[in-house]
Amino acid sequence: MKKSTLLFVCGLISCHGVAVAETCSQMNLTRCLDSVCAINVSSNPAARCQYCGTSSAGTPPTSSAMRSLSVGQSAKYVLSEKELKNAPTDPGQRYVWATKQCIEKVEGCTTDDVSNVYDKLIEQSCRAAGISAQMTATIATANTTKVSASSCLSTITACMIEEKRCGPDYSACEDEVSFNNFFSACSVEASGCDEYIADIRTSLSDERNTAIANADLLIEGIVKNYQLAREQKLVSAQASCKDDAALNSCIETICQRSMPNKCDVGYGSERATATLFCKFYELACDVLE
Repeated sequence: MKKSTLLFVCGLISCHGVAVAETCSQMNLTRCLDSVCAINVSSNPAARCQYCGTSSAGTPPTSSAMRSLSVGQSAKYVLSEKELKNAPTDPGQRYVWATKQCIEKVEGCTTDDVSNVYDKLIEQSCRAAGISAQMTATIATANTTKVSASSCLSTITACMIEEKRCGPDYSACEDEVSFNNFFSACSVEASGCDEYIADIRTSLSDERNTAIANADLLIEGIVKNYQLAREQKLVSAQASCKDDAALNSCIETICQRSMPNKCDVGYGSERATATLFCKFYELACDVLE
């Protein structure tokens, strides 16, 4: 049977009466969030990080002209100066406030949409400003307290698993050369940890080996699951072919949903047409046998 005919049949069987759900406009959602979190972003790349990211990024610069709408941007999806007067100054609270305001303004959007659309923009803003929110607390603690083996391990581990180095799963450090180079760089940044370096290297090397081994096991498990799924589908398909069960079911479905007289007695032409539409089941079952 031609592919176009098969698609037509599938449309008759599966797509009847399906409603289309309203979707969230990522563009309008970003516009709304930017009106709260990206004030003067053209002159201050760190704006999103400072307004809705982390207080570690510093206080946003003051400006007499707080913001202006971009050319072509609809005021329908942005918050006005009057509305912004109620926005919290704490970055975390401001992010939550912006989320609530914008999912009310932009129809079809949820808190998950906000996270998917905007978290990466805040992260990029923080990186552009040279801010690492996750590292700040660790480094600050290490610098204000007596250096210990555990604090050195925490500092160097945080450095090693950054995306630009080994990564959380150590996938970028499978070879010894990469691991050694990154470890040397992180050791230099961790001041006062010289006496613990050898033990920390052994610990992180073991952690890397475990992570890589588990990744291999995970891949093997995924492959096995796919193989099992294929086998189960084959058994199910073969069962459907037995006694022409799938073929007969297809014919009855076409008759009931698409034929004016439901293929009743005296309307053999309708049943013949339905049988022709479902011919692909016979072809498929011949292959499976």
